[in-house]
Amino acid sequence: MDISRWCLVLGLLIMLAGCGGTSGTAMDDETLAGGGSGAAGDGARASGAGDDDLLFGDEYSDPTAPGGDLEVRVIYFEFDKADVDEASQSLLAKHGGFLADNPGIDVRLEGHADERGSREYNIGLGERRAQAVRQILMLRGASSDQLETVSYGEERPAVLGSDEESWSLNRRVELVYNP
Repeated sequence: MDISRWCLVLGLLIMLAGCGGTSGTAMDDETLAGGGSGAAGDGARASGAGDDDLLFGDEYSDPTAPGGDLEVRVIYFEFDKADVDEASQSLLAKHGGFLADNPGIDVRLEGHADERGSREYNIGLGERRAQAVRQILMLRGASSDQLETVSYGEERPAVLGSDEESWSLNRRVELVYNP
């Protein structure tokens, strides 16, 4: 196995482990191949096991519980975009509803970008992505006091590598719940 594949596998394992169980992301083959984009392919896409159930289920549950409806906490973006697609907006509507019903729970929205572009540009892009997610959560009932945004730009990649597979997994906003 060459070093780039080894780094990709290691990065995916770290991402799936979730740094303390906060991201809850599971990738399917289409997402790993860079596909699975949203409706028009020009915005963001959410990824996780059982996406149809997560997006269209009638109820939501505790986002910190394993297997809960809101375990998908990563929104992916297209190159150089901060637009959130319809599928991701549906997922964020559930998160917003949960936050509205639980005012004591806070969420940190961590914006990320891939390595292309300057550090300054990528910090700004990560911030625009986090703010786009914040706006949707607030429209769906979350209060501004519950939401914190931070941009890491390219500084905290989910996957190491300089190819489209890696870049597509690094263009994201992570929702980190703080009960």
